[in-house]
Amino acid sequence: MIKNPILPGFNPDPSICRVGEDYYIATSTFEWYPGVQIHHSRDLVNWTLIRRPLERKAQLDMRGNPDSCGIWAPCLSYADGKFWLAYTDVKRLDGNFKDAHNYIVTAERIEDEWSDPIYVNSSGFDPSLFHDDDGRKWFVNMQWNHRSESYGGSPKHPAFDGILLQEWDPGEEKLVGPIKNIFAGSPLGLVEGPHLFKRNGWYYLTTAEGGTGYGHAVTMARSRQIDGPYEMHPQTHLITSKDDPSAPLQRAGHGQYVETPDGEVYHTHLCGRPLPPKNRCTLGRETGLQKCVWKDDDWLYLASGGVVPQVDVEAPAGAPEPHVASPLVRRFDGSTLPDEFQWLRTPEPERIFSLAARPGHLRLFGRESLGSWFEQSLVARRQEHHRFRAETTVDFTPDTYQQAAGLTHYYNRHKLYALAVTQHEKLGRVVTILSCPGDWPDARIIFPAGHGVSIPDGPVDLSMDVTDNDLQFSWKPAGSNEWQPIGPVLDAGVISDEGGRGEHGSFTGAFTGMFAFDTSGRGRPADFEGFGYFPR
Repeated sequence: MIKNPILPGFNPDPSICRVGEDYYIATSTFEWYPGVQIHHSRDLVNWTLIRRPLERKAQLDMRGNPDSCGIWAPCLSYADGKFWLAYTDVKRLDGNFKDAHNYIVTAERIEDEWSDPIYVNSSGFDPSLFHDDDGRKWFVNMQWNHRSESYGGSPKHPAFDGILLQEWDPGEEKLVGPIKNIFAGSPLGLVEGPHLFKRNGWYYLTTAEGGTGYGHAVTMARSRQIDGPYEMHPQTHLITSKDDPSAPLQRAGHGQYVETPDGEVYHTHLCGRPLPPKNRCTLGRETGLQKCVWKDDDWLYLASGGVVPQVDVEAPAGAPEPHVASPLVRRFDGSTLPDEFQWLRTPEPERIFSLAARPGHLRLFGRESLGSWFEQSLVARRQEHHRFRAETTVDFTPDTYQQAAGLTHYYNRHKLYALAVTQHEKLGRVVTILSCPGDWPDARIIFPAGHGVSIPDGPVDLSMDVTDNDLQFSWKPAGSNEWQPIGPVLDAGVISDEGGRGEHGSFTGAFTGMFAFDTSGRGRPADFEGFGYFPR
């Protein structure tokens, strides 16, 4: 069986592509660098992260991008002997404008260095490139209308002004011909995330609707002509949980169709797994996969019947069992970061970390404050389980309270917790807690452990235990056997899409990792010896 979600933790907007026996899924990364995650599978059951293609300044520079901006809804495709990746770099969230710039990059192999980006347009986000069987290529994206009452955190239907279609000329590397609005969406509204495919002379258009929250859906339409008119699916929606609050996979929407070599059909979708009592999705928007069937009316339906996505889904014949998550301890003894780690926004990682400065350690250079949109020294991995423990050892000697380093549970600048080693003018070197539990819009830091606890010289072990909605920090001198809890049990549910100003105010996911800041401007370094992530 396929066990959903197939990509747990923050992996939204899945675009799926098959080349021969190989399947690839590209997902959004928003403000996290490098941009776009591409996972690979040969059985649709087990998936491995193999590439983040937007990895240099010429391709992507997100310094100054607000929270939940950056890379939205990539589209991965294969044609003419190479892979094509269309994506948006969104520069604004709040207010009426979005400033959404769309690009295309290519590579002959997923593992290769990808090309510099070709600018396409800025009329809206969620771009997709369709390769027709006559050799022509078509670019679709949603159109954003700023002349509405829609603004960041409170999306309104009129701003989502239909799906635009225009031909893409690969020789000229530009859009050509007329622009046509081919689909206004269903009455659910908030139409976005378009993907086209062709079958039996029909052009099928799948879109995302209903926003990123609990009203989300995959909507399907079709036409004999690529530019419409498009007729709606008999059920309107192919996949949605919006009318079934008991479904374990909520917020289902935004995905893409794929066929196996044997003709079986599946459709990806994003989803969330809420925790009671407040229905907060602490793992963010994850990737699911549903088996589908074609019926005699040439419409696609879920094989399970209805529109609600299932956790357990029939896999292609001969597929293995899903892998079971195991504890993961990383040592920083290589020349590159372990695959699961990312950082925020900057294309100049040498400014924020080094794996060579002290062999066997990850050195973070203290830069801007925790939550900065420009140059923040934070290296972290996705939270993939509702219950987990994270541990690290930090060697750090601050000489002012303006310098701090440690372990963080991080979502964005107004949803974060941090266990920090810092300096206090009376207590000396201390370990304390910095907390911003969803304080919107002020992002005000509070200190649940007060000035903190004085600690001895030398490296310090730091840990965090998350059990559903509860977070407990602990510390001990490195080499000691006794962990010492610090501060109260914190509300881990805040580190979620729904925390703070609510489900449409942010829509990424929770991370756990290491940070350092030095607001004195002296770049005080902190050395981290390994990082452990233990599912519970």
